[in-house]
Amino acid sequence: MTGSSCTINSHWFHEAVFWCESGSGEFSNAVNIRINDAPDSVLTVSPSRLSPGASVTLSCEVKPSSTGWRFYWYKAVPDLSKKNYKYELLPGSISGTVENSFIIHGQKQTAGFVCRAGRENPEYFSLYSKPTFVWSKDSHPAASLSVSPDREQHFNTESVTLNCGGNSAEWRVKVFTESGYLLSINNCSPSGSMTRSSCTINSHWYHKAVYWCESGSGEFSNAVNISINDEGLLLVSPVHPVTEGASVTLSCITRGENKLSNVIFYHNDKLIQNDSRGELNISAVSQSDEGFYKCEHSGNVSPQSWMTVKAASGPGSSSFPVPLVIGLVSGIIVLILLLLLLRFFIKSKCRRSEQPVDQVVHLHHVCSSLPRENPLPPLQL
Repeated sequence: MTGSSCTINSHWFHEAVFWCESGSGEFSNAVNIRINDAPDSVLTVSPSRLSPGASVTLSCEVKPSSTGWRFYWYKAVPDLSKKNYKYELLPGSISGTVENSFIIHGQKQTAGFVCRAGRENPEYFSLYSKPTFVWSKDSHPAASLSVSPDREQHFNTESVTLNCGGNSAEWRVKVFTESGYLLSINNCSPSGSMTRSSCTINSHWYHKAVYWCESGSGEFSNAVNISINDEGLLLVSPVHPVTEGASVTLSCITRGENKLSNVIFYHNDKLIQNDSRGELNISAVSQSDEGFYKCEHSGNVSPQSWMTVKAASGPGSSSFPVPLVIGLVSGIIVLILLLLLLRFFIKSKCRRSEQPVDQVVHLHHVCSSLPRENPLPPLQL
């Protein structure tokens, strides 16, 4: 040691006696130190596919299960210098929570979260959970990822280029494999990050995985599914979510990207088109169109791909229901007409002279309260 302190961790001896020795030959007192194996933490998020502005529920479980824990909740922020993440405590979690769940309101962007638990005094902690991600359907993420060729399925003989976009000079591509491993792509540059904003993957990489970009400033892009296949028939489908009301075209190709005719299309394993056409055209996409699609040609069936549909947004959209507005306006108009009829009826009664005396007295009181000259004010909605 160059200084007078030394830090040990769980990778050292599990139980041992420690003491100090000085350069002049002096010995300190000896102490017994035991390092216990910390339990694991497992984090789940709901929902995993997020509509921007919705709430996200985090749930943390300590394994093996035991009681008396306080739970701490973190945001996973990309740290490209360490090829990993740094963990920042979420607001409201500094002192921990007794409940093993935590709600985040108004989440808009894709984000990663982590949890751990502590108990006793001095506090003894579980291990950090693996980062778990919630994927936003936001149309305008802080960073973006585009794919070329622009489709989800690819042949194992072609290369696929990923392009990261946003306000950053440094990027890395992350991969979540089908077997559950979270990895960084290291072949784009020796450091594992990219000084350029593009990266090319090939058939030696993961055959089916989720890909996204992370910037040096800690931003996440949208995530995309990419599958690299050995099959000779592929479905051409959008790699990004499709907006409600937009049109989309699905097709089927063979190696060499030859478009076909007489193609059969399936939605969630249900036959939806079987004729001489080679494309499936959806003129106005709705939420019911979300799901798995695949195509069939000459007895060969493509792998299936999931098509995500996101809600339309814009200045024309409104959270106030139009039928309710129309109903309110109609009700006000009817009320005004009834008041006008009542006023006309009372005036006509006032002009008649053959009523009994008691009714004349009553009508005189009503008639005297009516305005003589002033018209009804204009209707303002």
